[in-house]
Amino acid sequence: MAASAPAPPSPASPASLKRIVAASLIGTTVEWYDFFLYGSAAALVFNKLFFPGSDPLVGTLLSFLTYAVGFAARPLGALVFGHYGDRLGRKKLLVLSLLMMGGATFAIGLLPTHAMVGSAAPVLLTVLRLVQGFALGGEWGGAVLLVSEHGDARRRGFWASWPQTGAPAGQLLATGVLSAMTALLPDAAFVAWGWRVPFLLSGVLVVVGLWVRLSVDESPVFKAALAGAEARRAQEGAVAEKMPLVAVLKYHWRDVLIAMGARMAENISYYVITAFVLVYATAHTGLSQQTALNAVLIASALHFAVIPAWGALSDRIGRRPVYLLGAVGVAVWAFPFFALVDSSHFGPLLLAVSVGLVFHGAMYAPQAAFFAEMFATRMRYSGASIGAQFSSVAAGAPAPLIATALLADFDSPTPIALYVIGAALLTLIAVGVAKETRSRDLTAVEAGGHEATTGRGTAEGGASSPVPSSGL
Repeated sequence: MAASAPAPPSPASPASLKRIVAASLIGTTVEWYDFFLYGSAAALVFNKLFFPGSDPLVGTLLSFLTYAVGFAARPLGALVFGHYGDRLGRKKLLVLSLLMMGGATFAIGLLPTHAMVGSAAPVLLTVLRLVQGFALGGEWGGAVLLVSEHGDARRRGFWASWPQTGAPAGQLLATGVLSAMTALLPDAAFVAWGWRVPFLLSGVLVVVGLWVRLSVDESPVFKAALAGAEARRAQEGAVAEKMPLVAVLKYHWRDVLIAMGARMAENISYYVITAFVLVYATAHTGLSQQTALNAVLIASALHFAVIPAWGALSDRIGRRPVYLLGAVGVAVWAFPFFALVDSSHFGPLLLAVSVGLVFHGAMYAPQAAFFAEMFATRMRYSGASIGAQFSSVAAGAPAPLIATALLADFDSPTPIALYVIGAALLTLIAVGVAKETRSRDLTAVEAGGHEATTGRGTAEGGASSPVPSSGL
């Protein structure tokens, strides 16, 4: 006898949904603040404090290498958090990720430098960076799913884009605090102790984030899927449920590859535009640190504003058209970007970073809903996290490192622009072969990214498929 299916979950009320969006946004803002703070500090002071005695550009390369280590830990975080997030729920894992990220960032603010403890200093810095990466690997998937699985399907792209604004909000906050410290303090004081203040402030932000995040409910879509799986097990006997990772690789391997390809241009362009530009503008064009930071600061505010707009547009015309527009945009903008920065003036620099981030937002905004709609509920946390974070090892992790090395070898921005264009081509291919997901019902998505046959039919571009016997 077939197990009776639980009633489909009802969408959250407008007030409840706004609280859930706020919880995801505040949490992701804190986590990205921590992560980007490290990236900015790596470009500005870590080369002097933790890798002294090197050529300045070599020191920057070593500093960015520890920056890249954080990305290496993100796939492991995606695996661990995804597994338990699909088994235990989204909320519990989001609380844990916030605690881990905030604790590691606060500890960086207390670290002794190379002058104090020698080679132990960069080792400790690397360990804490690994903890940051591990936590962020689990944060993104849970935050966007919590909103995607609560919200109105007709506006999922808009609502799910709000946790994405946590990235520019965190960038804005991190760059703003660093910019204020560099403006208020002489260079010697900033290097001596001022750089620590933004890291220690993370402790306050974590308390606020936890207070908001603990106040929201678990995803109703996840609770309904879990209840359905338990009902089937009770009806059919003790049938071992596949591990989420195994199920993802069996039923959703194509979707994982598409997600990884989609991330290439988005990830690489972002870290070139926001992290590497601090090195390029100061070391290659002679602009001051303050000027470069101010440009990223203002452009991040614009980035924050356009992401929900791109998300709303993806609800009207689809995830793929908006994403493809962004990929084409960053490719076309690559050469003008460096030409404007080379002018050595604030206005062109601001224009270069701002337009680059607007195009980036066209990829980043629909990404949350796009990835969530690819995977079945009981493997969605794992699938979205694996697709997003495994690509970061090849994309975002080495992007500032590769760009800095290319600049050192060729003393020209041309190879760096070609690097961004190559990444955009990979993304165009990946998103070009993907199916549109805008009309999918998250409660009906089955293994393989298809939609179950319901009264309203299958998803656009999807097909009906039998439900696997793994209780998904």
